[in-house]
Amino acid sequence: MTRLHTRTPTALAALLLASAAPLAANTPPPPSLAQRADMALAHDDHAYAFIEGLTTEVGPRQAGTEAEARARAWAAAWLRQHGFANVAIEPFMMDTWVPGDIARARVTAPFAQDLVLLPLGNSAATPAGGIEAEVAFFPSLDALRAAPEGSLKGKIAYISHQMRPSQDGSHYGFAGPVRWVGPGIAASKGAIGAVIKSIGTDHHRNPHTGGTSFPPGVAAIPAAALSLPDAENLERMFARAAGRPVKLRLELNPRQLGHTESGNVVGEIPGTNPLLPPVLLACHLDSWWNAPGAFDDAAGCGIIIAAARQVAASRPLRTIRVLLAGAEETGLWGSRAYSAAHLAEPIAVGLESDFGADRIWRIDTNFRESNPALHQRLAAAVARFGVAAGSDPATGGADLNIVRDQKGALVDLQQDGTRYFDLHHTPDDTLDKIDLAQLRQNVAVWTEVVGILANESTAILTGAPVPSAPPIMEQR
Repeated sequence: MTRLHTRTPTALAALLLASAAPLAANTPPPPSLAQRADMALAHDDHAYAFIEGLTTEVGPRQAGTEAEARARAWAAAWLRQHGFANVAIEPFMMDTWVPGDIARARVTAPFAQDLVLLPLGNSAATPAGGIEAEVAFFPSLDALRAAPEGSLKGKIAYISHQMRPSQDGSHYGFAGPVRWVGPGIAASKGAIGAVIKSIGTDHHRNPHTGGTSFPPGVAAIPAAALSLPDAENLERMFARAAGRPVKLRLELNPRQLGHTESGNVVGEIPGTNPLLPPVLLACHLDSWWNAPGAFDDAAGCGIIIAAARQVAASRPLRTIRVLLAGAEETGLWGSRAYSAAHLAEPIAVGLESDFGADRIWRIDTNFRESNPALHQRLAAAVARFGVAAGSDPATGGADLNIVRDQKGALVDLQQDGTRYFDLHHTPDDTLDKIDLAQLRQNVAVWTEVVGILANESTAILTGAPVPSAPPIMEQR
């Protein structure tokens, strides 16, 4: 007869282990990085969930205000809830401008009618009741620059441009100076106010706001952006005025609050080798006051967080750090504060998402020459998502000051900007503009790229050796 109870416990354990071996052998391995990227392309909803939550529960997040503070608390809680470690809010102080609640413009001669506009960041206020003056028309910034000194005394300058949609957003660099420095140049020539044609490409009556600046020693003047249809209407008035002066009444009531608190939100996916410099993924958390900022830049934050979570499942070699920067829109305050606080901490490579949520079409790096093998590996990995290999050196997003200051490695995942400047800094930057399929393509590409970088054991820019992994008990 068979004696079932004569086996020792050790022998029984060995038998059970042996019997389980075929089952273990049939257990599928965890998904590879490429499979995770494909899964993100098919059904990742973490990016959308972040965008929807932030824009619904917080909404517009003007830098330095109570709304931006609520956004920091919301984002930090979201990161903790979704498995990020070392989540922290890193405060800093900033000069804070707020738009007020009055923005009115009316042509008073020769064709009386109201125009739609918004103040520009750092604009001065008009006196109560506004200012009224003749308008000097400049078809371009160069035309304004050519105006004689003092020629705008007592006048309101109007500055136009010819911005067009472009996939790479290059026309922003062409037209942007009209906003960035145009009002300051007008003020230096004696203007008492300035209005610009919005820096945008849509034809809705939605003005595009944004920051402007004034040269040292030049006092700020009231400055605002007209919607594109209103700007074009004003230009037609000049054409029909036949030499008669065009007059405008302008009323704005923005104000400077002085120093208030902003802050950056950070979190990490810890790597298995904490001696290796981390991969830094950046976005910015603030928006202008006039929209919930779904494209600019809730989408960017959702994309980098979703990609980090996808890569986390593979237990990457390097730590992945996310930086949700504060106060980007009003002067890169968060980017500069983060670099000042962490400059001594080496970053392996930096990437930022801050150009909406439409598909990525090109990858650029600044190590194409110094580390061609890695550059080519990244490009090959994302080619199946329709991403081309670029030859321009990556320069990094606005919130990657620390990497530029360290002269470190950068990757630019270039998004399709064809419709970006229809929405940029307008009330139309809302959740319904997010295309879920294109958003998922972003997450898929980021997953592939971040996963490769986070598991690169050699220094990314130079190829030099890095410290070996510490004993397992020292890993955290």
